[in-house]
Amino acid sequence: MLLPVGGTGINPAMDDMNLIQPTQRHHHIVVRDLGEEIDLEIGHGDDDPSFANTPLISGPPREPSAEDPDDAKNMVMVSQLTSDEQNLSKTQPVKRKKKVVKRWREEWADTYKWAYVDVKEGTARIFCSVCREFGRKHRRNPYGNEGSRNMQMSALEEHNNSLLHKEALRLQMASKDKIIVDKPVYVKALMSKTAGSIVEAVLKRDPHEVEFIQSVQEAVHALERVIAKNAHYVNIMERVLEPERMIIFRVPWVDDRGETHVNRGFRVHFNQALGPCRGGIRFHPSINLSIVKFLGFEQTLKNALSPYKLGGAAGGSDFDPKGKSDNEIMRFCQSFMNEIYRYLAPDKDLPSEEMGVGTREMGYLFGQYRRLAGHFQGSFTGPRIFWSGSSLRTEATGYGLVFFAQLILADMNKEIKGLRCVVSGSGKIAMHVLEKLIAYGAVPITVSDSKGYLVDEDGFDYMKISFLRDIKAQQRSLRDYSKTYARSKYYDEAKPWNERCDVAFPCASQNEIDQSDAISLVNSGCCLLVEGSNMPCTHEAIDVLRKANVLVAPAMAAGAGGVVAGELELNHECNLMNWSPEDFESKLQEAMKQIYQRALKAAADFGYQKESPETLVHGAVISAFLTIAQAMTDQGCV
Repeated sequence: MLLPVGGTGINPAMDDMNLIQPTQRHHHIVVRDLGEEIDLEIGHGDDDPSFANTPLISGPPREPSAEDPDDAKNMVMVSQLTSDEQNLSKTQPVKRKKKVVKRWREEWADTYKWAYVDVKEGTARIFCSVCREFGRKHRRNPYGNEGSRNMQMSALEEHNNSLLHKEALRLQMASKDKIIVDKPVYVKALMSKTAGSIVEAVLKRDPHEVEFIQSVQEAVHALERVIAKNAHYVNIMERVLEPERMIIFRVPWVDDRGETHVNRGFRVHFNQALGPCRGGIRFHPSINLSIVKFLGFEQTLKNALSPYKLGGAAGGSDFDPKGKSDNEIMRFCQSFMNEIYRYLAPDKDLPSEEMGVGTREMGYLFGQYRRLAGHFQGSFTGPRIFWSGSSLRTEATGYGLVFFAQLILADMNKEIKGLRCVVSGSGKIAMHVLEKLIAYGAVPITVSDSKGYLVDEDGFDYMKISFLRDIKAQQRSLRDYSKTYARSKYYDEAKPWNERCDVAFPCASQNEIDQSDAISLVNSGCCLLVEGSNMPCTHEAIDVLRKANVLVAPAMAAGAGGVVAGELELNHECNLMNWSPEDFESKLQEAMKQIYQRALKAAADFGYQKESPETLVHGAVISAFLTIAQAMTDQGCV
């Protein structure tokens, strides 16, 4: 059962959002600045209008975390009035409505886990997170706000005994179509009834797969006009969204101390209507089926958009290669391949590098595949697999992002030379983006890791990039860079999006740019965002960028350089010749130009203006989907 936000007005960047969340989860009231004074005590009757001016953050409530203090510690609130205020209160007549000003503390907010703050009809109100209503019993302590534990507990009991609250619980428990997810899922209230039915079907089938649902919503949103023109595509889309096969398996391995460990492995063949599967393998602790399906779906569209018609796949494991020895990684890769090799072949599925999987891991995987398959037929795509020295696949994705940005800027009558660029991540893609930006005269100023980001106001150069690579190879922190270059600074627990920039290249992971980050980018002067990672922006962030007319180059188009290079590597002619980097880059530039033109043409065919910030995003999805849909129609019910 989809639970709408019941008419509550979300802030402007979330006007078309509805929130689905577990009914039994607790939430916090969110206060912008702890320590600010707000009016907690309201008399009988209508709400006090002054509450509308309190500086509260509207929006969905956050989930409680392990870092939250114990409940026993949370039942504390200190209320202090200055002596001047006390003297002043003695001279003023007593009002009928008792009003007490309280000073908020972080611990006090935990008392109202069951509530969240939102704005309705221009007034900030406290809503029940279960029944989504507001009112006296849902909004305040009816027995006073003296701050004692007993008084606060009585407020919670009053709420729980509320007839309105009980009725909401009863209706939800009686519902047979409840959707309970591990995280809040934002459903765009975007769609026509037909398009909405596609998303609703995915929600009912896979309610826990948050990343996959997010990816589906973005694709369906882009295809609304296509579906409206031809109802036949609804059935095609329903089939496209269900993978052809999903392989989940255990990966046992032994560490250097002789201890046995087990991880979970995945490989999803999403769609092979256009040809054999191509897609990455990711080793990261966060990997689950939802992420693998989202990566496979994005890869399917990316491959269909490329000049080479290929199927899409993705895979990986929740194994973390960080801190592991070469022998431990080798044993894990061999165990992983022992299960997956029977599904791989040049005409079936060839994996490629992804997060946590580089030259070393691909070498171990291919070596075990060769031993098990008994032949050297074909190869995994990746550097040095053919040991011919001709591979530029690792560079291709990062270089392709810069080539794509150049094409967009040229249509905007701009050139990349001299532009300030912020880059997130510090892996293979991010480093090669830095390289090519420097080659074209741009000024890249940031990189980041999981702990924070590094900014160098002088901009990076080739020597600095070499130093960054040494730091990463030695598994040191980016903070060590600032010890050598005094003009740089490392910021803990922060993202680079508030740095002044012209172009942004998010190259870290999915959903790395949220609503507040998007606002920071807009305020920083960003005019173009080129997606290096798959789905780097949340729904809310996309809405902010769209309303600010920031042009977005989607990853399925801008990040297709790796697909192009991988197919060039596997081309027979490429294997026999030692191509120069110039020849390789020339072919890559031509392929990126074709992808760019295809996306623009598809968008124009369905009425999107070239200047619209949604044009490239929608055009890329439309072009890729129509290619897949034609193949599936020709092949019958597949």
